[in-house]
Formats: sequence, structure tokens, C-alpha cells
Amino acid sequence: MLVDSHCHLDFPDFAEDLDGIVSRARAAGIGRMVTISTRVRRLNQLLAIAERYDDVYCSVGTHPHNADEEDGIAPDELIALTQHPKVVALGEAGLDYFYDNGSPEAQARGFRAHIAAARATGLPLVIHTREADEDCARILEEEAAKGPFRAVLHCYTGGRELALKAVSLGLYIGFTGILTFKKSEALRALAAELPSDRILVETDSPYLAPGRFRGKRNEPAYVVEVAKVLAETRGVSLEEISRQTSENFFRLFAKVKA
Repeated sequence: MLVDSHCHLDFPDFAEDLDGIVSRARAAGIGRMVTISTRVRRLNQLLAIAERYDDVYCSVGTHPHNADEEDGIAPDELIALTQHPKVVALGEAGLDYFYDNGSPEAQARGFRAHIAAARATGLPLVIHTREADEDCARILEEEAAKGPFRAVLHCYTGGRELALKAVSLGLYIGFTGILTFKKSEALRALAAELPSDRILVETDSPYLAPGRFRGKRNEPAYVVEVAKVLAETRGVSLEEISRQTSENFFRLFAKVKA
């Protein structure tokens, strides 16, 4: 079994084909899917999908691109929303300096609020970080000093230093189809180096289709392609990567039924 730890089933790209998407994922051996929130105020849309399929779960959070739009959402509100049995994580939240969406100040406030909620609930935080390694590492260190929390740096494309810092704090690293791209040699080198108990696979679909499907709409079934390259990169079998990443997933996303 494999798990797609990060997809966006509520996005319009999937609206007309949701049953097909889930059926193809199941046929490919994908045992669980987590559809990730980008706006707290749209949680009901995610819940409708998660409640429709037994093997689909969701998170609640504000993507950094929407940080200004949802600025000021307090940890207590996030905590309350996690009481739903299908809400198994916080986020995605974090820092994105690549696009000029969401002011850095609002992003940082949201990031810290989500960390506080993750700390209080014990649920993992799904972290989005892009072109913000230094600030992300600083916030992670500062927040870890206040008390432990669980998290994954999803769709990792940052530098080696941030990844190792995150792992040293007990966090996880998620890999997407970017790992399969020809120019991702440095990312594959990092993937080969990380501890086996700290790695996850995901699609971030409908974006970032693996090399074999480049240019097409991505979907959860394609996480198999990420796992294949991760296995090759680490010099192990696909079966071993499937076992290890699934074990890691259920350890981190402990609210998901194994």
C-alpha cells in the first residue's frame, strides 16, 4: 500500500471526475489520501469530499498565498475545527516568497498560529515553504523551543540545511513528482541522505505530475511514480519504500485509521 499524503481533491480540476480519481487511486494501491486545506473558510467543501469516501481525509488551514485573506484566525478556532473525525492535520501553512501572494508578516503570523494549534492538538502541521529557507528554519527553531509539535515540510524543494534542521527537530519531509524531474539531481541526493523514518510521498495534485505524465493533470494514483523514483534513489525496492513511507504516514497522521 501507498499513501498520497497531500492532494487537493476540492480543486476545480477534479470536479467532474472525482469518483474516477478515487477509483484509479484505489486500483493503483493507494490506501489513503489526505486532501489538504488552503482556506479555513472553505473547510466544508473538503469535509464533503472526505465524508464521501472512507479512505479520504482532510486538513484545515490557510495556505500562505491566502494569508492576508485569512489573517487573524486564532489557534483556538483551528483547534475547534480539528474535532471533526475526518480532520487529521493542520495546514497547509507556512512561507512562500516565490510569489508575491500574502504579505510576509501575515504568512508568519499564520504559520505560528498553525504551529500553536498543532502543538495543542498533537496533530501534524503540513508546512508549505518556498524560497524562504532562512525564515522558515528560524520560526521552526523558535517554536520548537516553546514545546514540541509534529509537522511535515511538504513538496520539498528547499536546501539541504533546512531539511536537516527540520529532521533534527523531529519533522518529516514530503516528496512529490518534482523528485522525478531530470533537473532534480540535488533533490534526489537529499532524498537519498534523509533517515528512512522521516520521508513521505505525495502528489500535490492536480499539480506537479511526475515525469512520465509531465504536462498532464496530476492525480493521487500517480504517487506510485514518485515512490518508484524514491526507491531507486535510495537503492531499495518499491515494496520497501511503500512499507516505510506508509508506516511513516500512519505514525505522523496518527488520527487516520490504519
